[in-house]
Amino acid sequence: MLEARNIHKVYNSGGKKLDVLKGINVTVENGEFAAIVGPSGAGKSTLLHILGGLDRPTQGNVVFAGEDVYGISDASLCRMRNKRIGFVFQFYHLLSEFTVLENVLLPTRIYRDRKADPDESHKKAREFLREVGLQNRMKHFPNQLSGGEQQRVAIVRGLMNAPDLLLCDEPTGNLDSKTGDDIIALIKRIHSQEGMSVILVTHNLELAKAADRLHHLRDGVLVN
Repeated sequence: MLEARNIHKVYNSGGKKLDVLKGINVTVENGEFAAIVGPSGAGKSTLLHILGGLDRPTQGNVVFAGEDVYGISDASLCRMRNKRIGFVFQFYHLLSEFTVLENVLLPTRIYRDRKADPDESHKKAREFLREVGLQNRMKHFPNQLSGGEQQRVAIVRGLMNAPDLLLCDEPTGNLDSKTGDDIIALIKRIHSQEGMSVILVTHNLELAKAADRLHHLRDGVLVN
């Protein structure tokens, strides 16, 4: 499904080079749930953004479903991210002026597939929201939801275009431990039901144990 080869990421800060990633190699198989664990500031989010086509590496390449992610056009990369990769972030990134249902439908409106049926998209969104217990919150706005409810909305939004890969960046970082456990259980259940590949990055080793395979990010490199 995904292979990263010799990934380096260097930032320039105050005239000094900061080597964040130092030759990352990682493979994620079809249907695998992989977790990457490391302390805050270790570069986990940077790595995830590179794997998902959001940030270019200084060196190295990423191959997703047989395509060189950073060797294709920007337009093709945008289509890949929208249709084939789902994202769930720590800070939810819901649009405050849109309802829950409208936030969930956004990826389907951005994806310009002339065969897409708006009625089918609405039906799918409502079914997903019912599955995560938000059937009575569809017309609410983000500021009317708890943190756990907002994260469930973000997860459903990430699933709307039936991605092959779901990337989760500290999805429980803003939640209490009980709600965080519930969110990880939800991600694991969705992974099992939908058969997609999942990459979870977190600083919490206990949460990461839900994954099939665990990597540790230390000093800019991955170790098993």
